Amino acid sequence: MLVLKIGGNEIDDTNFLTGFARAVAQMSETPVIVHGGGKEIAELQLRFGLTPRFVEGLRVTDETSLAIAEMVLSGRVNKRIVAVLIAAGADAIGLSGVDRALVRVEKMQHPAGDLGRVGKIVSVRGEVLRDFLARQIVPVVSPISLGDEGAYNVNADSVACALAAALHADAVVFVTNVPGVLQDDRVIPTLTAPQANALIKSQVIKGGMIPKVRAALDAIAGGACAARITNLEGLVNGSGTVVISDL
Repeated sequence: MLVLKIGGNEIDDTNFLTGFARAVAQMSETPVIVHGGGKEIAELQLRFGLTPRFVEGLRVTDETSLAIAEMVLSGRVNKRIVAVLIAAGADAIGLSGVDRALVRVEKMQHPAGDLGRVGKIVSVRGEVLRDFLARQIVPVVSPISLGDEGAYNVNADSVACALAAALHADAVVFVTNVPGVLQDDRVIPTLTAPQANALIKSQVIKGGMIPKVRAALDAIAGGACAARITNLEGLVNGSGTVVISDL
């Protein structure tokens, strides 16, 4: 079983979404999909006169920003993905970490300061997803999750990792716009955690690939069997960079 993570940049691309939905509809085993939606959140924040702020990749989330994030992630983006999947022939349902208390969180304490309504995952109800998977229904999960004081914004990569660990998934696949981790313009087929950290330190892995690799490392540290970074073509043919804990 796979957990698939797609990000905001990919979600904005209609051709990508259509191709992604077709690939999912043709899979022999029903996957779980986790999505982000950062660009649309930032656009709405600006419309409301708010300045998007991030601390180490985490969006600082006040009450207004939380309402915006919930509208975008659990509403517009989630339903867009569900609609495209159904059009491609898959059976799909949209939900968030709040629904049936799928993902429970506590307020994240960060050394850089108060992040507002940003949650740290404390538990996952894997059986909620297993119920859908048993009926070949694709769960499409928004990362808005449930804390003692209500909804919290949670990093989508973190939710994908937590779901993969809870379900003992074969892999969590980060579907991006690149074919994998590149070295000398070639895709590195397999990376162990020590190798990945060394390549980050030597700046072979740099820029936007760093958070993707770190998310993959988090996934295997959390209990996923493997994590793969690839593009849409790689999702279909099984290629990309597989990050594992050890060889």
